[in-house]
This record gives sequence, C-alpha cells and structure tokens, in this order.
Amino acid sequence: MLPRSFAACLGLLGMLMASHAAASISLNATRIVFDGDHKEANITVRNGNQDVLIQSWVDNNDAGASRAPFAVTPPLARVFAKEQQLLRILYEGAGMPTDRESVVWLNVQEIPRASETENTLQLAIRQRIKIFYRPAGLPGSALQAPAQLEWRLVKQGVQVKNPTLYHVSMADLKVQTQLASDSTMIAPGEVRTFPLGAPLNPGPVLLSFSSINDYGAQNHYSAALSGNASASVSATESRLNP
Repeated sequence: MLPRSFAACLGLLGMLMASHAAASISLNATRIVFDGDHKEANITVRNGNQDVLIQSWVDNNDAGASRAPFAVTPPLARVFAKEQQLLRILYEGAGMPTDRESVVWLNVQEIPRASETENTLQLAIRQRIKIFYRPAGLPGSALQAPAQLEWRLVKQGVQVKNPTLYHVSMADLKVQTQLASDSTMIAPGEVRTFPLGAPLNPGPVLLSFSSINDYGAQNHYSAALSGNASASVSATESRLNP
C-alpha cells in the first residue's frame, strides 16, 4: 500500500496534468482536401479562453522520408483568447505524385503561456490531421472509391484491394460480428489482409464498414462474401459525424 503522503502527491500531479492537458485550440475540419487545381488550401484554428502560441507545419508521417513540399503560413502565430487564426497551406508545385492521391499531415502545436503559479505542469498539445493532395485532372471520384473496393475471403481472414486512385478511410470494419479494424485507411493500389480471431461459419458472411468522405460524413457499406470470389460493397446509409 502506498504511503498517504505519496498517494496525495500522485493525486495532485494527476489533477495538475488534467487541468493543463486539455487543448485550448480546435480546428474547423477533421481533414483537408488540397485540390491540385488550386495554389493553396485553408483551415481555421479557433482558440478557447487563454492566449496561446501555435506552431504549424506539414510532414510525411515518416521520420526517414524527405520533407513534405508544403509550407504553412503563418508558421508561428499568437492567437488571443476567443479569437481565431487562418492557416494557409501552400504547395511548392513539385514533389508530389501526379497520378494518384497522396497524404501528408498538418501539425498544429499549441504552446501555452508560462504559468504564473509555481510547480505547475504544462503540456504542449499537438493536433494532427490528414491533408489529401489530389492532383489536377485525376480520373475517378473519391466519393465513389469505397464502393469500388474489391473484397474476398482468404485463409487468413478478409482481404481488400483498392483499385482506385484515391484513399479510402474506414471505421468499424466488421465481418459478421467480428471487428476486423476499428479505424484504418487503404491507399491507392494497396492490397491488405485483415486477420480474424475466430473461424467463420460456412456459407455467405456479411462484411460491413463505414467510410468517411471529404466532408466528414460517414457512409455505411455492406456486402455478402462467399468463398474466395471477389465482391464489391453497396451503400446502405449516410450520416454526419457529430
């Protein structure tokens, strides 16, 4: 059993962390679609009830990769309480594939003001969202891509192939009652297998998932899979994210 004084210190530390870990800023979108026909994309950062400094940049989500050919302006900005700041994401004009959609990440890091209270723990909270760079004149449609995924049952589980030029973001991928993935993204041309924890019953099985479109809405899809034959899904309903 922990001594009372030590337990009290832990409790105080937890309270301090809880009080300063909540983000003061919020973004007005959960994803950004960068249209290659345009020179820039924008997002708004809204601030809560305290002045903060925000630092923003774009990366490839890969420490070993070259830097992403995007710039954010302003890269550093002070946002006053109850105010907002527009961030402009600019593409350098080269360095991204032109034959398919690509993904990079926008980082917005909140740096709080120095606390006037001694022995206060403060955290710099970073928010990350995807930027989908969509080259000009790309054939096909991101909205139709989820329905064009090709699914089949394999020995290891369920396999999907994305024959489109667009990423498909999915949530709650289920085969019968088994959750194969709670959240994932299938890249253009990617083939992925999702292992299942239990054998499936003989006969057709129901596959279902929700995809998230450019506007944050969820579209629900389902299909009946049988044997190793490839099958496509069909939409059953749509709903907006809260």
